[in-house]
Amino acid sequence: MIDKFVDSAAQALSSIESGSTIMVGGFGTAGIPNELIDGLLGVLIDLDIRELTLINNNAGNADKGLAALLKTERVKKIICSYPRQSDSYVFDSLYKAGKIELELVPQGNLAERIRAAGAGVGAFFTPTGYGTELAKHPDGSPKETREINGRMYVLEYPLHADFALIKAYKGDRWGNLIYRKSARNFGPIMAMAARCTVASVYERVELGDLDPESIVTPGIFVNKLVCVPEPSHSEP
Repeated sequence: MIDKFVDSAAQALSSIESGSTIMVGGFGTAGIPNELIDGLLGVLIDLDIRELTLINNNAGNADKGLAALLKTERVKKIICSYPRQSDSYVFDSLYKAGKIELELVPQGNLAERIRAAGAGVGAFFTPTGYGTELAKHPDGSPKETREINGRMYVLEYPLHADFALIKAYKGDRWGNLIYRKSARNFGPIMAMAARCTVASVYERVELGDLDPESIVTPGIFVNKLVCVPEPSHSEP
């Protein structure tokens, strides 16, 4: 019998190794898999895991969640669109001290690079970033460009990951997921782009209880699930 639910986030993430690339869902404060991040923190310390690469829209808020993960100094690089906010002081201090690398990716490009990985697209041309510093690789070398129908484009490559940590609303034991409003954000495409996807859900439902037309992420893209308590104040 297929049952992808496990008892804890730590159990779900116990196979993470040093040097792994991890996608973390969330947009601002919506849809952040905080319970999975907390579980990952424990695993990193218990197994002395380091040299991680994170892919996320932001670079953490205050000193909780993703910021707490960065604070451990076990993340060598973050790939994101919006690293600096009024409360992103953990990332700011690490970056200014040269303790973390940043690859800045425009938000649309970030989403498309993740989607391309899941869809099996080898690379794609986009006009976003042409003629700017974003048209360079992290090492400073220029990215390939091409003129198409009179407009200049930059070649971008997919973003693959070893693990994806995402938050959903409901899931069944096969891993089929539905989301709640804006908490959906990067979850579906990250689930497709990672070798191992771990999802947290507020409610475990029986097979057949989810309307097939409402399922956003089919279970084929989900490896493990953790049921977490729903907060008293519903988040988006």
